[in-house]
Amino acid sequence: MDFSLSDFQSMMQNSAARFISEKYDFATRRQLVASELGYSEDNWDSFAELGWLALPIAEAYGGLGGDLVDTVILQQELGKGLVVEPYFSTVLLSAALIQRLGSEEQKQELLSQVIGGELKLAFAYAESHFSYDVSQTKAMANPVGDHYVINGHKAVVLGAKTADTILVCARISGGISVFLVDPKQAGVSLRCYATNNGQQATEVILEQVKVGQDALLGGLGDALTDINTVLDQAIVALCAEAVGAMEKLVNATTEYVKTREQFGQKIGKFQVLQHRLVDMFIEYEQSKSMLYFAAMQLAHEDPESQRAASMLKTKIGNSSRFIGQQAIQLHGGMGMADELDVGHYFKHMTAINCLLGSRDYHLWRLVDGFG
Repeated sequence: MDFSLSDFQSMMQNSAARFISEKYDFATRRQLVASELGYSEDNWDSFAELGWLALPIAEAYGGLGGDLVDTVILQQELGKGLVVEPYFSTVLLSAALIQRLGSEEQKQELLSQVIGGELKLAFAYAESHFSYDVSQTKAMANPVGDHYVINGHKAVVLGAKTADTILVCARISGGISVFLVDPKQAGVSLRCYATNNGQQATEVILEQVKVGQDALLGGLGDALTDINTVLDQAIVALCAEAVGAMEKLVNATTEYVKTREQFGQKIGKFQVLQHRLVDMFIEYEQSKSMLYFAAMQLAHEDPESQRAASMLKTKIGNSSRFIGQQAIQLHGGMGMADELDVGHYFKHMTAINCLLGSRDYHLWRLVDGFG
């Protein structure tokens, strides 16, 4: 099997690496995290100009028609930069769901705005009693005349603080549907907070929120299969960020032990530390291999793709924890300093482990046989 990158993939990877190197150094990232918005609108405009917002969107709607493997390549580079712009929530979750569920009119209208950087989206699926299994949704949408009334509480909604529209999962007609909700309309309350990895999340409370028939995304009560497919593909994209962060930590730690002296010599000469570095490298390479295996499975919606997503999330959970802990320890006291990026990469990988189902949740899914 040929694992070499195509010309398009190489060009995209190089442009992303150059952007991170020139415009997204760690000091700049810290300033963005501390800002009121939490990210840069200028960067978001650059994402649109570079074609990143159009990458996974079909050509019929003005996109580049990239597949999940293309997305994974970009996500690794964004993971290396610890990018805080709402790319994951807008493009890889919400726009992906619109592509699968939306009417032709909805797709033409909404996706073109996403591509142009004019529309930011958030996907509200998780609730306080579950973190991943959307079939357990308790939020309700009741038909009243020519509209729907939504009530519920959504937890840890990424990107909702600055979203123009929130996609809300709600139970109706014995199934699950998705509705387009304006976060500024009556009955919607947002409680925004910073996450441990410097990003933004929101609790979304919906009380007697009225939406029209045109707010329904797809059929009535039949969205669960498409939601699960999008979330499984999002797992792969999210894990690609973690793999990019792992690569940064392995390289940074290797360089550090070459310069740090103890007992009159470079600590990189100590055999026990060389073994640790080798173990870190092996975990990174195994994770990267598993990432591309899962990406190819899910890109073609293979029957075993759900299992591949859980296998990947379990592997990433194990490897990111090991690499992060070793990087912290090998950097010594500096590894715990807020001014050094090592701890921030570890925090980001830890947050990734909690999103879309933890390592333990996906391990349980594998053992349980998805029953």
